[in-house]
Amino acid sequence: MSSAHNPATITYDQMMSLFLETREQIQETNRAIAKLGDRLGQLVEAMVEGGIVRMFKELGYEFDVYTSRYRFGNKALNIYGEVDLFLENGDFALLVEVKTNLSVDDVKEHQERLEKFRQVANVKNDQRRFIAAVGGGVIQKNVKDFALKQGMFVVQQSGENVEVLTPEGKPKVW
Repeated sequence: MSSAHNPATITYDQMMSLFLETREQIQETNRAIAKLGDRLGQLVEAMVEGGIVRMFKELGYEFDVYTSRYRFGNKALNIYGEVDLFLENGDFALLVEVKTNLSVDDVKEHQERLEKFRQVANVKNDQRRFIAAVGGGVIQKNVKDFALKQGMFVVQQSGENVEVLTPEGKPKVW
């Protein structure tokens, strides 16, 4: 039996070579998984954004500007953020956060994002009313209920379609 196949006789150089080769394979696998995760996220965003303007028009909100991955910020306040989908008109703006598997923590983070967005808007004297929605490919009932109780719309998969669930009472305005 040669020393290349017998673990007891492996040299330091062979061990290091094997270690480096394994590390590279792990890094390559991690890159492929990250790329797949990004693609899955893009797919869910596309699913949610598909008919969102039409769906909100049916709810009485007519948006004439639509932006994906809308970035906002203010250097003086040291506040920066990004919204997955941003729909706006002269009176309202809808800020939508989309996740592959939406969680309660995602809803809470979106609330914090909305508070920051409001602060930046106030500095710019933007008096529009901001409403919120969350969407996802997978939304557990407790997450959906939590978001609705927070005054947010929920955009979810329903059979072959996407539907918008409205919060109890009026949606919260930021």
